[in-house]
Amino acid sequence: MESVKAYNKNKGGRPLKALRKSQVISLKCSAFDKAIIKAKAKKANLSASEYLLEISRNGTIIITEKQLPGEVLKQLGAVHHMAANLNQLAKKRNSVTDELSAAERFELQVLSGELKLMVQLIKNYLR
Repeated sequence: MESVKAYNKNKGGRPLKALRKSQVISLKCSAFDKAIIKAKAKKANLSASEYLLEISRNGTIIITEKQLPGEVLKQLGAVHHMAANLNQLAKKRNSVTDELSAAERFELQVLSGELKLMVQLIKNYLR
């Protein structure tokens, strides 16, 4: 007779969770209540079910992430754009063969001033 070897072959895929969530609770609510739950869950960066579970366990949700307003995000994008331009100008300045023209030196000075001003505005906002 042949002996049958039992072994666990790793088939890949997602690892099993220690505590599997297999139970379902149905909840009836109005469309307005559903919208409120979804909005609050989105604000907490959770799914609706995770949000409701957290509320039931702890009674409150602690949101630790600070969301930046659109104005600050626009300024940050402008800073990134200016940083890329400054990087290109600095690369050209540091190369042996290329020299900066007067217009490029002026642009570098203007970008540097704008960057300092934006950094100051962002610092003032975050205070």
